[in-house]
Amino acid sequence: MEITAGGLLEVRITPADVGKRVSVRRVEAVVSGSPEFTDTVGVLTSWDQGVLLITKKDGQSVRISESSLVAGKIVPAAPARRRGPAASFEELSRAAARAWQPLESEPLGDWTLRAAAGFTRRANSVLPLGDPGIPLDDALARVTSWYARRSLPAYVQVATGAAGTQEMLGAELERRGWVNEVSAEVRIGALAPVGDVDAPAAEAVRLTRVPDEEWLGRYGKVSDPDLARRMLVEGPSVWFAALPGGRAIGRCVVDGRWAGFAAVTVDPAHRREGLATAVMAALARRALEEGASAAWLQVETDNPGALTLYDGLGFARHHTYHHYRAAS
Repeated sequence: MEITAGGLLEVRITPADVGKRVSVRRVEAVVSGSPEFTDTVGVLTSWDQGVLLITKKDGQSVRISESSLVAGKIVPAAPARRRGPAASFEELSRAAARAWQPLESEPLGDWTLRAAAGFTRRANSVLPLGDPGIPLDDALARVTSWYARRSLPAYVQVATGAAGTQEMLGAELERRGWVNEVSAEVRIGALAPVGDVDAPAAEAVRLTRVPDEEWLGRYGKVSDPDLARRMLVEGPSVWFAALPGGRAIGRCVVDGRWAGFAAVTVDPAHRREGLATAVMAALARRALEEGASAAWLQVETDNPGALTLYDGLGFARHHTYHHYRAAS
């Protein structure tokens, strides 16, 4: 316990609180005799040998010396939403899995091992919604062996930043040398405002059930068109959108109340013309016709253009997911 100019500060957490969401304040530096403080909020994923490891909502791990702490307390779990529709982490994760299905899968306790000949990380990674039913090291050995038999790298998809996410699993993977290769935000929003947006080009958007060669060409991640087409059409109710000449494309999967947007891509020569908005508006209108009311999408954290677009359409971050790859 220490006294500061701001009043009485107290460290009210212990190593027994590992796994809980906490807020801590630490001394970052001392300048001209005065301490400078830094606050960190996240899940306490370890407290070993005088060092705390806290995983923030974006998945970043922060190491903090116990000796630098001046305050610490347990805080409530991050809310499931800030605006837009209510959604739990598990509900969204299962909807996303149904919208991007693998060619083969196998359960491992409550985990699902997924493979699709390497087409996208999402379809070639473990979805760990629960307990694998065996010790973690044994489970990871099973995972790496399963993917090795398919000549694929082993990935585990781990989420952070919402109630029920998997900060503890991510910390355990990092301790075992697994590397976080990519992170993406899962965002949610109301569907009707997307359909109502003023986007004149939406009238020219063509909707189909199967992507054609032009659509696949604009998507640009296809080495095997037959495999890609087979993967992309799977889902509860899948729609593909395209503007003439492949200027912009998108994909939407309608699943009950949810409409999941993906593959929204614009020809670089036609960016900043509102074409991505037009594609999303056309898909949203079709999803509304099919009874959906809420929307979700996934966007990589290093894509500022897309983040700005989705901000403008009312999408807010729900949680962040990360693909951890086994150490080679």
